[in-house]
Amino acid sequence: MPNAVQKIILSASRDIPFNKLVLSQSNVRRVKAGISIEDLSEDIARRGLLQSLSVRPMLDADGAETGMFEVPAGGRRYRALELLVKQKRLAKAAPVPCIPKPANAATSAEEDSLAENVQHVGLHPLDQFRAFQALREKGQSEEDIAAAFFVSVNVVKQRLRLAAVSNALLDLYAKDGITLEQLMAFTVTGDHARQEQVWEALQRSYSKEPYQIRRMLTETTVRTSDKRAQFVGLDAYAEAGGVVMRDLFQSDDGGWLEDAALLDRLVGEKLKAEAEAIAAEGWKWISVTVETPYGHTHGLRELAGTSPHLTAEEQATIDALNAEHAKLEAEYEEADELPDDVDERLGEIETALAAFDDRPVIYDPAGIARAGVFISIDSNGNLSVNRGYVRPEDEAPVTVDGDGVDADGATPEASDPTAPVIQRAVITIGGQAEPEDDEDDVIKPLPDRLISELTAHRTLALRDALANEPSVAFLAVLHKFCLDVFSRYSSHAVCMEISVRNVGFAQQGPGLKESASAQAVDARHRAWEERLPSDQADLWDTLAALEGTEQAALFAHCASSGVNALYEKADRYGAGPSASGIQRRLDQAEVLARAVGLDMVAAGWTPTVDNYLSRVTKPRILEAVREAKGEQSAQLIDHLKKGDMAKEAERLLDGTGWLPEPLRLAEIEPVTEPTTEGDAEALPSFLAGDDDEVAADTDEERQRMIAAE
Repeated sequence: MPNAVQKIILSASRDIPFNKLVLSQSNVRRVKAGISIEDLSEDIARRGLLQSLSVRPMLDADGAETGMFEVPAGGRRYRALELLVKQKRLAKAAPVPCIPKPANAATSAEEDSLAENVQHVGLHPLDQFRAFQALREKGQSEEDIAAAFFVSVNVVKQRLRLAAVSNALLDLYAKDGITLEQLMAFTVTGDHARQEQVWEALQRSYSKEPYQIRRMLTETTVRTSDKRAQFVGLDAYAEAGGVVMRDLFQSDDGGWLEDAALLDRLVGEKLKAEAEAIAAEGWKWISVTVETPYGHTHGLRELAGTSPHLTAEEQATIDALNAEHAKLEAEYEEADELPDDVDERLGEIETALAAFDDRPVIYDPAGIARAGVFISIDSNGNLSVNRGYVRPEDEAPVTVDGDGVDADGATPEASDPTAPVIQRAVITIGGQAEPEDDEDDVIKPLPDRLISELTAHRTLALRDALANEPSVAFLAVLHKFCLDVFSRYSSHAVCMEISVRNVGFAQQGPGLKESASAQAVDARHRAWEERLPSDQADLWDTLAALEGTEQAALFAHCASSGVNALYEKADRYGAGPSASGIQRRLDQAEVLARAVGLDMVAAGWTPTVDNYLSRVTKPRILEAVREAKGEQSAQLIDHLKKGDMAKEAERLLDGTGWLPEPLRLAEIEPVTEPTTEGDAEALPSFLAGDDDEVAADTDEERQRMIAAE
């Protein structure tokens, strides 16, 4: 007959007064880790002792039990109870649930202490996330949960956000199919379908890094720092049903606006409302765009408005503010630091005085009737309104005095401020076409439009650099004068177009208007415009009165306006510039750039998705990363789709100083005059295409010519 299996007998639990317990020296925990004793004591005070203490009777010298018990397992709980006793929140003789083991047990006290800690298994993070979610669903606030578990409210929000991720992804996380960092990245959006779609797309990708997940989830969104979002306001966007996506695990600069279409609609509606309000002033036309292009006022005459006269009361206020400002400055002239209230008051005075200077000017009604307004959004998200620009076709005819028409082309009746406005402004809202995407795997020549946009940046930077080098500007103009005077030279197709004719930019990439070069050129132009007289008859005397250095600086500024370093597509049929002419222009621009030490990196140009990377093929993107960061960096992104590759390339190229060929300062080689048949060979290497492409273009152009005939 087989022996019966011996049954295990568990130690019976009993309550032992706390003052009969002492901490055992056999407890293996020596290093403090995890939750503090203070937090544990507060937890016991809140919900009681959830786990009994393991104890053993203490023996005297003769081996008899003394009535005292040592605690080899549960030392942190003992110390937490001890702290409650010291705080007089727990009685010294309070019964404590314990599980006593005999003094002669088969296992030692050290083994029991070690086993309790080794065999303990903490919660899987997902169980913790879901437990927090369950508490929230039962009505506990985030603040209550944070207080109950001694964590910050932000930690609670993070865990609740993790628990709210798609169940399909949570199941993968439970099976170690997704890392915690990847799961954190998915919390950027609450759209479960989009989360699963992105994860599915990542299965076909080599890289599954958290930053890539965030980028894919936010690729169709708009940053809250975008000027359109600042213009509309997050509150208005939310009231219209828009959702703001936030990343609780990384700095997100305010998050992302999920519905870009809604934002654009709100922007359009607000701009239209502003335009209609301004239309009531009587302007002939109003041009509304999110961003006005650089040089949008070229060729337009700006009306000379007059500042409204100050009333006696306003003048008295200004005098009082100036007096108070002077008094405070004199009083604290010797102070190392101004008191906060004084500094605040000085700021209020300066703001109030500035308000008097920023009052809108008054225009003549006759001028308003034929002038227009540009409305846009500035880089800070504020409404930008530029009034009073007259197009050439709207200019009044020139007439002699005495025929009933004044010098500005308006009848006396039209100049009457009380005359009613009878016209309705024509409001136009502009747009910008999206660039085409090219997924070919062959390095093709850069698109003509892109080269034109890049050389527009270079031309503007070259103008700014030349304006800061008066001696070079003199030399450049002298060079052009020699081309004009001496018959052996040709004065056509040159870089310095000294008429001086201001060269506009037909092709403009994003950011040209906000570039450092554009800001510098405009600021310098405004400064000189303010110094020069409004009456042309006084201009000569004003210029003659300038010091030599001032004349030189003004000369350099004027000369820089004629710089034309633009690339244009050559016309094969002679209707436009030839390839050789374009090449001569670019060669002369190279000489000029070298003379002024042009550095496009210092000028502020850096490759971005918008201005370069999304406009070229994938091989071009990889070539740029390879040149700037090496082959290893290029291999990190060579498996990505073009959109993701462009974004990653922008990050990799940031701060490297890499420039595309049209923006580099290359060595100048002697220019060989090509024959008509070899015109295409005169172009730079980055413009040269495959023979098949050239032949195809030629056939296409020939077919167009035949069709035109």
